[in-house]
Amino acid sequence: MTAATSKSLTLEEFLQLPETKPASEFLAGKIIQKPMPKGRHSRIQGKLSNEINRVTEEQKIAYAFPELRCSFGNRSIVPDIAVFRWDNIPFLDNGEVPDRFSFPPNWVIEILSPEQKPNQVIGNILYCIENGSELGWLIDPDDQSILVFWRDRAPSLRQENDVLPVLAEIELELTANQLFSWLKMGN
Repeated sequence: MTAATSKSLTLEEFLQLPETKPASEFLAGKIIQKPMPKGRHSRIQGKLSNEINRVTEEQKIAYAFPELRCSFGNRSIVPDIAVFRWDNIPFLDNGEVPDRFSFPPNWVIEILSPEQKPNQVIGNILYCIENGSELGWLIDPDDQSILVFWRDRAPSLRQENDVLPVLAEIELELTANQLFSWLKMGN
């Protein structure tokens, strides 16, 4: 992540700026551009979003949005995957999904890229937890571990055959090994 130097902005002023590729986030007055996703990051993000949506969308339990801007408090973040309970999606009157989400996801998932500062990403997850998220994951493809954050207990590290916690209503049983096995696509 690289910080852009600029005059002091408010969250509303930041939201009026054009979107960047990759996305920029607004963290308490600072604009920070996320790194461009690489192969492992993209594979995990796509596969995990699809797996969550496979078991939640039809029953209208939840939905996993990849790269969805969530703006609340003094931040505007773009989690790699933002999972919202169905009842928390602020559908428009015509039933469509809105463009703006002004609250944290129920479950925030970040996939660490080599160029990212882990504590900055953890800071975003903690900010979400402090502002209402129930669950957070920091997926580290390099050491094949997932750091799990909850609202009501200390973080824990999940590896190998550890089952990964999900939101209560979601019927998805997944281990760390299963998640990281998605990276092996060849042969």
